[in-house]
Amino acid sequence: MKHLRFVVAAASVVFILFAPDAFAEKSARRPESPKAPVSRSNAKSAGYAGTMTISADKTTLNNGGVITVTGVAPAGKPVYLEVWSNDTVRASRFDADVDKGTGKRPYRFYLTTEMPAYYKILVPEQMKEKIEASKKDGKKWSLSRVLRETGADAACDVPASIKIDRYQATLMGSIVGSRGTLLDPMDPKEQKTRCLQLVKARFRSLEKVVGADIKINPDGAFRAEIPIRSGLAPGQYKIAAAVDNEVRSNILTFENKISFPLVYLPNAGTSVNVFGPFFLTLAIVIFGVLIGAGGGFIMNPLFVSIWPLPHTIVAGTVMPTVLFSQASGIYNYSKIKFINWKLGTTIGLSMVAGGFIGPKMTELITLDQFKFVFGWVLLVLAGLMVWQTTPGYLEKNKKEQAILKEFKKKAESSAAK
Repeated sequence: MKHLRFVVAAASVVFILFAPDAFAEKSARRPESPKAPVSRSNAKSAGYAGTMTISADKTTLNNGGVITVTGVAPAGKPVYLEVWSNDTVRASRFDADVDKGTGKRPYRFYLTTEMPAYYKILVPEQMKEKIEASKKDGKKWSLSRVLRETGADAACDVPASIKIDRYQATLMGSIVGSRGTLLDPMDPKEQKTRCLQLVKARFRSLEKVVGADIKINPDGAFRAEIPIRSGLAPGQYKIAAAVDNEVRSNILTFENKISFPLVYLPNAGTSVNVFGPFFLTLAIVIFGVLIGAGGGFIMNPLFVSIWPLPHTIVAGTVMPTVLFSQASGIYNYSKIKFINWKLGTTIGLSMVAGGFIGPKMTELITLDQFKFVFGWVLLVLAGLMVWQTTPGYLEKNKKEQAILKEFKKKAESSAAK
């Protein structure tokens, strides 16, 4: 009986060790081959193991720098590099252009929160002329056309995997800032088209997205210097090389570090030296409160022009910060009795209504439209105020002269206390 038990136990051990499931478990524990970027099948590229290598000269940057990438690809083939950051930001686009097929405006709003904070495609230096030709299109440059003409669509992989929400808006809805009705997910073809449009909407200029910086030797060896400009997002960045849809390299990773006084703004996808905005805002608010404003109307265009910040983030950030200057201004103006509370309350009610509409409208316009409208508003106001200080105007407006004299009298009285 004892011998029988021993035979059964031994047979069980042998069965467990050599059963098909046991082989599967052991196979699953083997190290996996390097994966291609998200959404690209790696089954075919596994057959090219050893023919596509890639390496970098460093793994860490301090607030930007240059990463030198070298490698070997199949001889006679063009090589493309895709570089992106792990950190993601929001990107949106409002499509109100006339459709060539129907002749109608679609009024569709596209939104994603998964856009890489940094994204760039590098192509062989021989293709520089094609990129320069696309730059001549100005603001009408097309990323999909550039990728197609250079063959870089084989390397453009990461944007295709981002989640995009699309909304059907209406003309009246867009006026009051409504996104509209959420539509069903897009098919793969439209997904790719819209993701490239969102990349353009996010980074705006062609040179930020595509660069002809790869030098390739006849034997397949390649080299590229990737400049990571200062002020970009901290954290991990990734680099992948590709020859076509089948031949792809492993993924390299490097880290970009920042330290104070640089502060990273996650919703803007960029880093800013805090001393610059601090001292600029100090000067603006002193002037703004002097003329009866919080200074936001001056801060908005300056912040957008000086720092690479989205106009939506600037508008949203400046709005609550103006409360600090407004609160101190209200207190001091009330002490010298320069506030008319009846008029102020009336104006405040209209501001409450505008506060609901304005933020939604901000995300439906582009940075260029924002600058155009804001610029003209400031020019008209500036022209009106300059005209109202001319001798001819003051001579015809005796009432305004009396107001100015009363203001001067109160100011002198307050200064004497």
